[in-house]
Amino acid sequence: MDEAVDPRGPRSPRRAARVILLDPHDRILLLQGYEPDDPATTWWFTPGGGLEGDEDWEAAARRELAEETGITEVDLGPVLWLRSCSFPFAGRRWDQDERYFLARTRQEPTWTGGGTELERRSLMALRWWTCAELLATRETVYPTRLAGLLRTLLDEGPPSSPVLLETERA
Repeated sequence: MDEAVDPRGPRSPRRAARVILLDPHDRILLLQGYEPDDPATTWWFTPGGGLEGDEDWEAAARRELAEETGITEVDLGPVLWLRSCSFPFAGRRWDQDERYFLARTRQEPTWTGGGTELERRSLMALRWWTCAELLATRETVYPTRLAGLLRTLLDEGPPSSPVLLETERA
């Protein structure tokens, strides 16, 4: 079916809570994902995912973090950034409105493979990154300006109100 014509009418963007999780050394935890039908195409991204039912943004951030990393001991802070994005994945187009929460933990992650069937088919790893490693990498990272955003966060602290990031469309 043509994605531009949906018989159910226009879809509302999926609401997704994302987590900028830092450890005591200011390293950020990222997940490595891939297209289920093309494991050679990989990228790194922050933990998080869609809100379920009447779940609020904070509850979704905590749930997704636990499902994807096993981390439950977390100090969840303010929303840092807001972003709209649109991307193809697993045979469909995903339109999302995202909120990025700052969080800190001393707990080490546990590889869970994700909480959903789709995550189990599209996640391959997780790791802590330093800001210098992010600034130097040639690997794909989302959001695309994450290295610079992290550098600003570490240098200046959280913004007084959430920053609206540029819309990304892949």
